[in-house]
Amino acid sequence: MRSTAFVLAIAAAAGAGTMIVELAAVRLLAPWFGTSSGVWTNVIGVILLALALGYLLGARLSQRPAPARRLGATLLLAAAFTAWLPALAPRVAEFFLPQGMALDEVAALMTWGSLAASIVLFLPAALCLGCVGPLAVEALQTSRGGHAGDAGGRVLCASTLGSLAGTFSTTHLLLPYAGLTRTFLGAAVVLGATGLAARVGGKGSSPATVAALALLAAGLTFSRLRMPDPPEGMRVLEERQSAYQSIRILAEPGESGLRRLAVNESLDSFQSVWSPAKGPLPAGYYYNLFALPPWWSAADGDTGPRDWRLLTLGLGAGSTVRVLEGALPKGARLQSLGVEIDPAVVELGRRHFELEESAERVVLAGVDARAVLALDLEPFDEIVLDAFANNMEVPAHLSSLEFFHELHGALRPGGWLAVNAAGFGLEDPVVDALARTLAESWERDVLIVRVPFSRNCVLFARRDGELCLPGRPGWRTDHPGLAELTPLFELEGAWRLVEPGGDDNPKGPAPLTDDRNPIDRLQLESIRNGRSAWLEPS
Repeated sequence: MRSTAFVLAIAAAAGAGTMIVELAAVRLLAPWFGTSSGVWTNVIGVILLALALGYLLGARLSQRPAPARRLGATLLLAAAFTAWLPALAPRVAEFFLPQGMALDEVAALMTWGSLAASIVLFLPAALCLGCVGPLAVEALQTSRGGHAGDAGGRVLCASTLGSLAGTFSTTHLLLPYAGLTRTFLGAAVVLGATGLAARVGGKGSSPATVAALALLAAGLTFSRLRMPDPPEGMRVLEERQSAYQSIRILAEPGESGLRRLAVNESLDSFQSVWSPAKGPLPAGYYYNLFALPPWWSAADGDTGPRDWRLLTLGLGAGSTVRVLEGALPKGARLQSLGVEIDPAVVELGRRHFELEESAERVVLAGVDARAVLALDLEPFDEIVLDAFANNMEVPAHLSSLEFFHELHGALRPGGWLAVNAAGFGLEDPVVDALARTLAESWERDVLIVRVPFSRNCVLFARRDGELCLPGRPGWRTDHPGLAELTPLFELEGAWRLVEPGGDDNPKGPAPLTDDRNPIDRLQLESIRNGRSAWLEPS
């Protein structure tokens, strides 16, 4: 067998390969299943199971002669399985989650489909990589002698350092700059080269080795990732992988000229919308409701023509700012600060959504929404919270009692908070929990408005001022694009008021906190309830 350094290099390469497969695996499934905590749990669980089985198998193989040859063959098999992942992922994912399904149809499939797909796709490669540790320890022990603990400790150290390198390089370098296909093929090349090096000097080649080499060569030649087809009639303008997610820019058919930004599984959702003209979008887009607070403030005498300071947490490609720019009361000027955690989204917004940046249009990219609240900022007239992970998953730290308290402190007296809450109706578990939490945090009433032709609700709360309620004086505006919208919310069942203390629904859940926040469970319940309501006969 080669030197100690060579064996440890093999262990490091296997450790790096394991983490590349694990971290990129979630992203490989993201266009179909998203990257929710449930998907992460399934992928990590499958890989841990595969590694455990691999350790047992590697221990059995290490008892046979020539551990170096078996180590090389195992790495070649791992490389072959890894190389074919980009090509196999779409077929396996679509088998467990057929295309064309709406979000309310796929609640169970998101969980169990991602688990089944993870087993089929990632278990073989991870199992082979699990074999490397015991075989490397045996090879090192055989060549050096000494204590088994010494050999095991060295291999574990090298493997962990390799895993560390694989972890950072996958998230910060490989996925954003090389993309998914090249990430997996690159890992396969490294593992395959290491496996061949481990076999140099060995006698003959086993059938398994020949088969692994053939599979690897074919995978490197033909394996390419195919993204899901866009919704019918839509055209893909650009798609890319960022450090956070899979992103697509889609153009709608017809004369509307609308463009959408969609991430990960997308399904029938969007994260930003662009129209050729600034101002309100067509009916059904929740961004239009964010333009109402300036009119409500003007109606109650709280403000006249002046700057309207806007903070958007979850800027996306800038839809909120673009709508308000064309919908403010006459004479008012917009000053905005937009926060978007994914710099790639901002870059695409500049390219496809006319996202502007200037002294009055400040954009903070790569920053978490909650971290911005710790900065020394001038108070805002309006804060828009439109931050999601994937399609409609609200991050726990952006839905807590404590977070809403921080938002309260960032508003001027009389300022407004508008929250986009994705859910299936006014009594939806997520919408209800967010409204109750906000009401308890501010000790103020919260208005929930259901967006027509949408599965979104918008929550409104006001610091030190009265809410403007549907049908009351000041509710309607004379802006042409908004004047058609506000009467829709005066209909029965279009809005709901949530008071502190939860008297309207005493069976509702306790407020969400940083310490106890079951938002993931509520979101699954929301999707299940939405599907049940959809299927109930009218």
